[in-house]
Amino acid sequence: MFEWLGELTRQTLSLDTDIHISDRNELIIENCRRIEECNEVFMRFLAGSIYVNIHGSGLRAYDFRTGALVVRGCIDRLEFEERRVKHGPENKTVCEDKCQRKRAE
Repeated sequence: MFEWLGELTRQTLSLDTDIHISDRNELIIENCRRIEECNEVFMRFLAGSIYVNIHGSGLRAYDFRTGALVVRGCIDRLEFEERRVKHGPENKTVCEDKCQRKRAE
């Protein structure tokens, strides 16, 4: 019923992740929360509720302090993984819980 309010809140607080790709040479990730791993051939970032894995060569990260991260280099592959957060005594993940509620509706 109040799904629109949750969406409006996410947009207002910039909790959604936007990814902009320019050819294979530049990637801009907005709402990047944390750098997990960073070297010239592999980078892993937490952005919103997903992990972004970048494979390539000559990769370099710029402008992390602006709330967006710019990655430049030769980008070969992008992978996205859901962030699994354990909660409760049953150790269900947040994603599993949301999916089950949607199915029930």
